[in-house]
Amino acid sequence: MVSRERELEKQLKVLANRRRLAILRYLKKHKEAAVGEIAHEIKLSFKSTSKHLAILAALDIVEREQRSLQMFYRLVGNSSSLFSNSRELEKRLI
Repeated sequence: MVSRERELEKQLKVLANRRRLAILRYLKKHKEAAVGEIAHEIKLSFKSTSKHLAILAALDIVEREQRSLQMFYRLVGNSSSLFSNSRELEKRLI
């Protein structure tokens, strides 16, 4: 039980960032994108965007694929687990 709560805490901390939320919105709309494309769209440097994407990838929220010199990102097909964890939290708080 405690480990599930810690995992949920990590996920919520990651999502409590407007830049990362912007990245997720962009990937939801476009399905897949290169780092440079995402950086341009959310008006953030390439380096900062890469760091945010690495954080999202570490929690398996996005997955990455390198093609030649570019890194492409997309939402993990299982990102619905994030929302089921949120519902679990809501049940506990009520």
